[in-house]
Amino acid sequence: MVGNFIADHIKGNQFTHLDTKIQQGIKLHRQIDTYTDAHKITRISKRRLHKRYGLFSGIIIDIFYDHYLAKNWNNYSVIPLKIYVNSVYNLINSYRQVLPEKTVQMIPYMVKYNWLYNYKYKEGIKSVLDGMNKRTKNKGQIDLAINDLRLMDKDFEKDFESFFQDLQIFSHQKIKELQNIHS
Repeated sequence: MVGNFIADHIKGNQFTHLDTKIQQGIKLHRQIDTYTDAHKITRISKRRLHKRYGLFSGIIIDIFYDHYLAKNWNNYSVIPLKIYVNSVYNLINSYRQVLPEKTVQMIPYMVKYNWLYNYKYKEGIKSVLDGMNKRTKNKGQIDLAINDLRLMDKDFEKDFESFFQDLQIFSHQKIKELQNIHS
């Protein structure tokens, strides 16, 4: 969990000093990113946005898919979303000493505004898109993507449901492989 969470803030292979489980999480996160980017359903989703957002369309689809996962959480887990999210915040905080500085700086905002839980609401997604837009200095007009989410909600949700089934199979397989490498 921790490795998966910090993976975007780790450059190259600058994680070999970390605990084996954290290393596995980083590797898994990277494999999932590669799989997601190449998946036929994800590409369909990105094509709906590409004309307006170009290279930012992949980032936007990741955010949209996070929305559908949170929104439909009960379909994927017996643990209620609120309890799961709080356990993630607690776990991440307990590993503060090994987290990259960027992650440490982000945590207070993530917890204060309850990002992970609020992904389930379109207003939560709007906030994420607004923040991304500010960080990219309005380069991709990412904030406008909330309108696309509203207009094509059912199409994106259907894409996510199909994709997520494949992703679960892929992830379970990769977790087993990573565990066997370190056994």
